[in-house]
This record gives sequence, C-alpha cells and structure tokens, in this order.
Amino acid sequence: MNLYAPWSLRDLTDAIARGQSSTADAWQRSVHRIADTEDRLAAWVARHVPPEPPAPAGALSGIPLGVKDIIDVAGYPTRCGSALRADTGPATADAEIVRRWRAAGAVPAGKTVTTEFAFFAPGPTHNPAAPGHTPGGSSSGSAAAVASGQVPLALGSQTAGSVTRPAAYCGVAALVLTRGLLATDGITGLAHSLDSHGFYAAEVRDLACAWSALMTAPDPLTESARPPRVALWSAEPLDVVAGDMTEAVAALQDRLVADGAVVTGFAAEQVVAEATAAHRVVMAYEAARERAAELARAEELSRPLAELLRSGAATTDADYTAARGIVDAARRTVLDLLTGYDAIIGPAAPGPAPAGLDATGDPVLSRAWQALGLPVVTVPGLRDPQGLPLGIQVIGAPRAEAELLRVAGWIQDRTHPPSREQGGHP
Repeated sequence: MNLYAPWSLRDLTDAIARGQSSTADAWQRSVHRIADTEDRLAAWVARHVPPEPPAPAGALSGIPLGVKDIIDVAGYPTRCGSALRADTGPATADAEIVRRWRAAGAVPAGKTVTTEFAFFAPGPTHNPAAPGHTPGGSSSGSAAAVASGQVPLALGSQTAGSVTRPAAYCGVAALVLTRGLLATDGITGLAHSLDSHGFYAAEVRDLACAWSALMTAPDPLTESARPPRVALWSAEPLDVVAGDMTEAVAALQDRLVADGAVVTGFAAEQVVAEATAAHRVVMAYEAARERAAELARAEELSRPLAELLRSGAATTDADYTAARGIVDAARRTVLDLLTGYDAIIGPAAPGPAPAGLDATGDPVLSRAWQALGLPVVTVPGLRDPQGLPLGIQVIGAPRAEAELLRVAGWIQDRTHPPSREQGGHP
C-alpha cells in the first residue's frame, strides 16, 4: 500500500458543492484511510467519528480536521506529547483557533501527535512519503495525517520550524500565519514572542481554499498570478544546505526565470544568519519561563526539552534583550527589502528527511523567519535523486497571506509535482 497519498481539500469541497460527493462520503473515506494506515503511521493520539456525519456548514462543508495535541478541543485532553500530562482531563472548551475553524465548517476528527511540548523529542509518527525517515516535528502527526490522505486538513503550530520542516519532509504544503494574526488562547505555548499558527494541506491550492474559508476572504488563487519578483535566499552563511537541495533550488530557479519571474540574490544573508542565532536565545529564555512548572520537574522530561529549559533559565535578561534587539533590527532590514519583491524563496530544510525516527531534523532554516514573525508557505513538489521530498519555503510580508499564496501557487505550478490520485481512495 502506498502510504503517501495526499487528499485535495479543494477537490473535495468542490465535489461536495456540486453534489458529486457529500460530507458523509468524506468522513467515510477518512475513517477507512485511517483504519488502513494508522498502524503503520501512528499519526493520532485520539480520534473521533461523529455518530452522524456533520451537516455541511461553512465553506469547508463539515470536512474532517486533524488538531495538534497542544491545541485544546472540547472533550479531549491536551497532553502535549508528555508523560507529565498523562492524567490531564478533557478540555472544557475549544481553543480560539479551533472555534475559528469550526466556524469555517471544519470538524475535529481527533488530536494528532506532537513532540513533547512542541520541542524536539520525537513521537511515534512515521513519514508517509519517506518510510524509515523522520516526519519532522513538532507537528509530526498533522503532517503525516495529511500526507497519507487520512484527512485533507490539519492544524500545527510553529515556534522554530515545527510546521515548515514536517511539510518539507512529508511532501505536503503548509502555511505559517503571520504571528499575532489570530489569537493563541487555548494553546500550550513554548515561547510567547515566537509561537504561531499553521496548517497543512496537500498543495498550495488547497492551502488557499482553507485560508479563504478561515479568513472569510476570496480564494487568492482565483486571480491569475503574474510572474513574481523574488529574492533567492541561499542560506549560505549557515553552511547547512545539502548539495541535492542546492541543485534542486537552482533547477527551480531556472524554470521560474524561463517562465518570466525575476529572481535576484538575497541582500541580507548575514542579517538572517544573525537572526537565526538570536532566535535560539529568545526561544530558550522564553520557554524556561513559559514552561516553568515543567522546568521544576526537568528530570521527568525528555533530554532535549530539559536541556532547552535549563539553558533558558541560565540565560540572562541582558542576553535576552540583546537577542531581541538583533531580531528587531533584522526585521526592519528584511521588511525594507521586501518592499522591492513579492516574496523571498529558499530551501525549507537543509535537505530531505533524515533517516531514522530518533530525531526530528534541524529547524535552522526556519528560525530567522519565525523570529521575524513573517508568514511562510512550504511548497512541495521537488524531489532528490532518491525520490525523497524537498520543500521550498516562500516568505512574505506580514498579513499579506493572500499575495503570498498567489506567489507560492505560481511557483508550485513549476515544481512539477508527482501525479497523485486525487479523486479516489488510494
């Protein structure tokens, strides 16, 4: 059985709108796909099938939604992938972001696996697109649930690279929203100045469908996108990008230019490298204070999380203030640069998903953009010579998600994604 079979949200909602499918069909498909694949994927910590299919409501017509298990859903415990939360009772109310998705028509199908408190300790989830390789983290369950076609839409969160990296590794699309665009009430956060909402879907056009429903805005991809003007970020000062990724990005650049895009070098490489380093300081300092109760029980935490919290507790106020100053200066520089471009593009991860399930990969290529609070789309479609997914990230100006999705959609059309069975059960 092919575990990698993303399910198009746009095709589904279009079929329901035309009367060619129904909400009941969607839930039946989801239930069957989970039954067929979950033993091999372990994407869920709790699942729910309504006794009656939800009545179509909102733009998303009652479709099943995966929710990362740091986000409250009424009736489910929020256990955050941690033994410290094993005895947590069910949440009494939805997080604000879940209420927003319900208003758009989506219905939670359960809670998906997260790394411990959305940091590095991996959960049990496997990668549908690269068996034997990590699905990334921390939103591993949501990425795998979408990549396998268990659900057409799933929620994540990002503090460093927790949405972008799993999308790149699992070969699906993801959108990290501008930080602060929507409330984070009801979410177990890690670092208050860094935490952002995100979500997964099969391709950019499916992200656009979901974003339109969530924001009650026109679908940005109904407008024809002109060839964009983009700055190509190489991440060369970070010295982490693998050769296969560099070659794939260069080949994509050639296709973009051939089709009319203007692609120029990124003029703030060193600034982004400095913001990357500053992000580590900010994240550790804030996490130690946000998760002070867990720090007091550090011996019961995973080693990566315990080390983060202890490092953050040892970080001085002066070091934190200095790091925030670097981030603020970098944000001004990058926003000024963005006035001359439609977006910044670059690798979403150093390379394909690393082999093994004992780590979740390196978020280094997302740290700076997360520190700056910018919206990011992960574009799937590229592959390395072994056939493993390679993700591209497209970074835009704050609160400019519609334009960012247009640019990302135009770029995805030129990544030549592998053909997939969108209409039937794989």
